Amino acid sequence: MLESKNQNFNHLKIHSQYSICEGAVKIDELKDFSKENKIRSLGLCDSNNLCGALEFAEKISKIGTQPIIGTQINFKYGDTIGLLPLYALNDEGYKRIIELSSLSYLKNDELSEPHLDFNELLIKNSGVSLFSGTINGLFGRLFDKGKFTEIGELYSKLKSRFNDKFYLEIQRHGDQNELSFEKFNLDQSLKLKVPLIATNEVFYIQKEMHEAHDALICIKNKTYVNEKNREKFSDQHYFKNNTEMSELFKDLPEALENNYNFPYRCSFRPLFSKPILPNISSEKGGDAEEIIRKDSLDGLKDKFEKVFNVDSNNVLSNKDYLKYKDRLDHELDIIIEMKYASYFLIVSDYIKWAKKNDIPVGPGRGSGAGSLVAWCLSITDVDPIKFNLIFERFLNPDRISMPDFDIDFCEEKRDLVFEYLTNKYKDSVAHIITFGKLKARMVIRDVGRVLGLAYGFVDSISKMIPFDPSRPQNLTECIAGEPRLQKLLNEDPRVKKLVNLSLKLEGLNRNVATHAAGVVIADRKLTEVVPLYKDSTADLLLPSTQFDMYSAENAGLIKFDF
Repeated sequence: MLESKNQNFNHLKIHSQYSICEGAVKIDELKDFSKENKIRSLGLCDSNNLCGALEFAEKISKIGTQPIIGTQINFKYGDTIGLLPLYALNDEGYKRIIELSSLSYLKNDELSEPHLDFNELLIKNSGVSLFSGTINGLFGRLFDKGKFTEIGELYSKLKSRFNDKFYLEIQRHGDQNELSFEKFNLDQSLKLKVPLIATNEVFYIQKEMHEAHDALICIKNKTYVNEKNREKFSDQHYFKNNTEMSELFKDLPEALENNYNFPYRCSFRPLFSKPILPNISSEKGGDAEEIIRKDSLDGLKDKFEKVFNVDSNNVLSNKDYLKYKDRLDHELDIIIEMKYASYFLIVSDYIKWAKKNDIPVGPGRGSGAGSLVAWCLSITDVDPIKFNLIFERFLNPDRISMPDFDIDFCEEKRDLVFEYLTNKYKDSVAHIITFGKLKARMVIRDVGRVLGLAYGFVDSISKMIPFDPSRPQNLTECIAGEPRLQKLLNEDPRVKKLVNLSLKLEGLNRNVATHAAGVVIADRKLTEVVPLYKDSTADLLLPSTQFDMYSAENAGLIKFDF
């Protein structure tokens, strides 16, 4: 055993707000909690996605805590589908779990929940550690069906593939059938020589959050709190301290020791990346910098001939042309210095294609209209010199945020542009995911419904909450500014319970959607950079990144606005 000073229980099964309507751990709150309690390492293990991986790694590592990146993916064996936890031990392992998470969405038809065939686990798994999962996971479900022999055979196969990186997971939350599943796993561990590991499924940080989390599970499953036959969890899914966990598993020192040692096996966290764009080349050869200079100058000459009606033989000696060329050279120097040549060429390419194919395109708006290069490349239809527009508002070496062009396409024909991008960039283009949140009004309505309160009653309360998208208020602010709600809170215990639960759930992710306009294009297969998501119910040509706009940009992807 390790010296006692190093015996810190590691919570490897954190479910953040990205475990939609299941995890109630906000990453910012987890960061503050970890800093305050000097937590050494934490493992993210959201269900069905890696949406929070980069945000988690960045924020948790900043306070000196080691982030461990994992995810739970659905695997299908026979007629049974269930989750299994996978962890990235190194960069190769991270790329593999990104690939598996992406395939679980991309490989399925619109009727199936995201999943992979069990045999995918047996193909390649270098740098990946696999746990056997919970009583609610794949093996737990097979156990409930009495498939004991099959589980033993699958454990044996996984041991031969993963070697000592496969663990039988022991949990003690007091959930239904958990104890009998534990006994089975203890027997299998002895029989097959597979190591045990103690874990705790963390859905929320404080124990007092249990009732609110129970309501969240009802929101997810569209059930009511007072229903008997529904999914329920015990009140043991909070962030237990080292003493509590060590006491809980004191009869299984091996399972505790493997938990203590697991972070030493992990030598990886995802990092922010510089922008990665396709390497633009032409049939004539040359790199993006050469191409953008040539195309911009050709475009400028063309504008002087067609817009200013200057004879082609006199363009180069025209005084105004020389003035425009000075501005053009200045912009090109900045664009090339900041490595944005490919960005301009990509936008120019799909806009020219749209115009050639009779797809109406807007003239360009926002700060991008201040670029002469954009005008010369037909990205915008606005002459920035004529209207005294400043290029530096769009792009300059001191600008921290990524620039982008706001390009408007005809709504009816926009999908044709996406089709063109798919054909040109294949697996390197995707939409960007967004998350709908439990905001003040929404959380009151959702919690009121699962508590079984009358619709009209809940509706009247939610209408007391001001709705102002330009200046959104949180629930606490809304209550402070509404005397009628304060009165109800003091007089009606139903309202008190409704509001208390709502305050605990406010701000969590409620659902997944796709960014209406954002598209990312990379220089390689996107699954080498970010995990992908596909909504089987939406009629979209492109998949989406599992990372939201900010994490996608931090991973090196540049957003194009359509």
